[in-house]
Amino acid sequence: MERFKLRAQDLNLYFGKTQILKNINIGFPKNQVTALIGPSGCGKSTLLRCFNRMHDLSPDAKVEGNLFLDELDIYDRKNSVTDIRKRIGLVFQKPNPLPKSIYENLSYALKIHNYPKKDIPELITTALKESFLWEEVKNELNKPAVKLSGGQQQRLCIARTVVLRPEIILMDEPCSALDPLSTNKIEELILKLKKEYTIVIVTHNMQQAQRISDKVAFMYLGEIIEFDSCDTIFNHPKNELTQRYVEGHFG
Repeated sequence: MERFKLRAQDLNLYFGKTQILKNINIGFPKNQVTALIGPSGCGKSTLLRCFNRMHDLSPDAKVEGNLFLDELDIYDRKNSVTDIRKRIGLVFQKPNPLPKSIYENLSYALKIHNYPKKDIPELITTALKESFLWEEVKNELNKPAVKLSGGQQQRLCIARTVVLRPEIILMDEPCSALDPLSTNKIEELILKLKKEYTIVIVTHNMQQAQRISDKVAFMYLGEIIEFDSCDTIFNHPKNELTQRYVEGHFG
């Protein structure tokens, strides 16, 4: 039986009286990339945000069912949201660097989590190297992060996530606002990071999903229609709706 690092069991999500996610059962294998695909509005990003409790910020959101990180119940109120988000990082669609220097963007999170001051420089250097950004910024760490290019800002946001050494990295369309060259760097980075992390990515780019993912989940109207290996979903889907979507007939 496959062991899952992160999983949802009988998950339902409501905003007010409107049900957004319906009976979601899925598990994400350790050190693999799982892509969530499907047309706009089908619940991909909404599902992603369930896993690090982003919906806690919405007063009308109601989550039913269970989500687990290993055996930890993510929604057990005994568990700190801050600790959950340290173990399950989220990279947003649009780069969102803090209005601080490159260095401070990374040191800020470490200080919040009370990392020893003497360890911070090395942790920052490691995170920038892991994010393929070190060689480009090593001589200008005091430069405002907002002065970086869009692709560099997104890699900085990934560095800001990995600097805390999470176990899971969630990515919500991390390349949607980037040019092809920057997209290529992010994809190369994702393939490198999966050696250390479990990655779940939302993408509308079918070619991207085929290039980087091990597993693919196709979602439609708040449900998971099919979840299988990348090869099966794109070349031998079992569900007709999946086949129509990956062939570009709708979406």
